[in-house]
Amino acid sequence: MPAMERDGRPAAGELAEATDHKEIDTMTATTLDDLTDLDGAMHRRLAAALFNHVWTLLERPDRTPAETDEMIHAAHASRFHWSRAEGTEAVNLGRGEWQCSRVYAVLGRGEPALWHARRCHTYALGPSAAEWDLAAAYEALARASAVAGDHDAAADWKTKAVAALDAIADADEREVIENDIATLPI
Repeated sequence: MPAMERDGRPAAGELAEATDHKEIDTMTATTLDDLTDLDGAMHRRLAAALFNHVWTLLERPDRTPAETDEMIHAAHASRFHWSRAEGTEAVNLGRGEWQCSRVYAVLGRGEPALWHARRCHTYALGPSAAEWDLAAAYEALARASAVAGDHDAAADWKTKAVAALDAIADADEREVIENDIATLPI
């Protein structure tokens, strides 16, 4: 058995030596379902905090490669925690997918941007979605399509995003989506 740190994890460099699957299972000792110390409220707080942290990194013009990695992982972690948060509706999951799509679009990675934009769109069609969720999903699809090099699809999705703005009653919410549409790379 590998040398252990005080918290029960293998000492640095020792995990590679643990080749018996049972050994690894006993060292980790928990599954996601066993994380009783993370209740639904904590998952919600983590999801929101990570979502906001991703925005900080997205807006950083001089992001380092390590910060780019952190941004990607934090976006996925936020989406994961939304899936376990108390009171989560499908719309929260869709907004998490939207952010994952935005991260990949900013990084010029078309395929994962499209994957997450499509997932966002699916959630935006659900009953818990607000009017702006659909417009945001169309914007994400336009951005991801543009990054993926499909400019015809990008133009079509942009047209749908602009048309969906009419359904957004709240002026502040509409302005957020209008500003996103204005930054589309098409």
